[in-house]
Amino acid sequence: MRVFNRNRCLREVAVIASISLVAGCGVLSSDSSDDEGPIVVGTTSAPSTLDPAASWDGSWELFRNIYQTLLSYPSGATEPQPDAAQSCRFTDDTNLTYRCVLREDMKFSDGDTLDARAVKYSIDRIRKINLKGGPAGLLGSLDRVQVRGDRELLFHLNKPDATFPFVLATPAMSIVDPDDYPADAIRKDGEVFGSGPYSLRSYKDGEKAELVKNDHYKGYADRKNDAVTIRYFTTSADMVDALRKKDIDVTFRGLASKDIVSLQDRAEEDVQLIEGAGTEISYLVFNPKDPWAEKPAVRKAVAQIIDRAAIAHKVYKDTVNPLYSMVPQGLTGHTTGFFDDYGDPSSSKARKILLDAGITERVPLTLWYTTDRYGSETAPEFKEIARQLNESGLFDVTVKGRPWKTYEAGYRKGEYPVFGRGWFPDFPDAENFIAPFVGRENALGTPYDAPRITGVLLPRSRRESDRGAVVKEFEKAQQILVDDVRLLPLWQGKQFIAASEEIAGSEQALDPSTIMMMWQLHRKTSW
Repeated sequence: MRVFNRNRCLREVAVIASISLVAGCGVLSSDSSDDEGPIVVGTTSAPSTLDPAASWDGSWELFRNIYQTLLSYPSGATEPQPDAAQSCRFTDDTNLTYRCVLREDMKFSDGDTLDARAVKYSIDRIRKINLKGGPAGLLGSLDRVQVRGDRELLFHLNKPDATFPFVLATPAMSIVDPDDYPADAIRKDGEVFGSGPYSLRSYKDGEKAELVKNDHYKGYADRKNDAVTIRYFTTSADMVDALRKKDIDVTFRGLASKDIVSLQDRAEEDVQLIEGAGTEISYLVFNPKDPWAEKPAVRKAVAQIIDRAAIAHKVYKDTVNPLYSMVPQGLTGHTTGFFDDYGDPSSSKARKILLDAGITERVPLTLWYTTDRYGSETAPEFKEIARQLNESGLFDVTVKGRPWKTYEAGYRKGEYPVFGRGWFPDFPDAENFIAPFVGRENALGTPYDAPRITGVLLPRSRRESDRGAVVKEFEKAQQILVDDVRLLPLWQGKQFIAASEEIAGSEQALDPSTIMMMWQLHRKTSW
């Protein structure tokens, strides 16, 4: 991780496990309260819902701060640690039963009791609601939840799963109050009663969320501020403009490459830019129901033409890195499968792939992207992809975009031949860049039957708690993804946070899933 401020400091800061960030430049003593009002954080990633049972997306960034999970990631941790739980562990080496004991005297933000029954209720309703593309897909290995008294739970699994603790640490598994959340439907009244570090005082969809300290909170978070306001922007330019005008204190998700470069080059006295390794990925999804995208030769020809380096340099100004497998660099099991099989971009090789399959005409394809989810470069990125494909003379590509809510509904209905998605990991393990995208029910709403992955390789890897011991399983799974080309990785992102020089704690505020822990932010009190 690097802190850019040429007038104050420019130095390297250690990166733990590639994604856990540690102390940086100019962090001095600070009070735990903020007499100057709430810290204001800007992001371009607004929640799609306030109900954990409906979310397998960027809504988790808010959930981490207002809800609580049994396990979570204290600053610097790369494996889940107790949060609402006092302790959690597998009962034996079979990885089939996971036991958790809650902290004593837990309460929700409204004062209602949080007990083992509430935890079971929260997990069970996710599976009962079973929203298409929702977080129920994370619970495939769970058979049932057993309650023992007020504080003890046993999670009985239907197959060994060493990654189950990571699943429990995702914000999708947030604990909700059974009195406030219906068992078989999504809550839609805009209210939130969680047990996280903050209470949600007010929320305006697409505009802002006002967070204040939850007086009933019991967990690992050491809150260094009293309140945080999250403002949601539609463009990076507006967000950076607000930072420069001091309307916000920190920018989190959604900094555009041109704004990152501008902040680096201008070396502004009162703004610090923190760079860290990231595990965000961008990729294309091919819809097997489309008459052209269903053809393996078409997908392989696209893979042969795509120039990832050009996308990274021309569109993203080298603020992202080309990615040649679904598992990003920095995680155990990463490969470069697409580069190994396809090498450098080549229109002549792509033409041969199509001709060998009997395809002689230009292939018509429509590429879809979301206009308001992954940053302002998404549109130029897709125009660049279309340019590359069209200039090969082998494709006739058009590009279309929609806002996220209608876009998401469209791809779940199978409306798009080829569409773009981004992925922020649920947890830092290679499994989480493979398992969510395969099987009949997956995070994409686009069935992908891959029986060797789902029936052999992933189950085998889940029996092993030592994740370094299952590298071969992940490598084989990625090779199947390369062979099928149902998913085409494009790039791996870096993490950039821009903050006022008055703010400290940004470097510690990202958990291993690159979700911001707002309680780490605080104002400096002296130089």
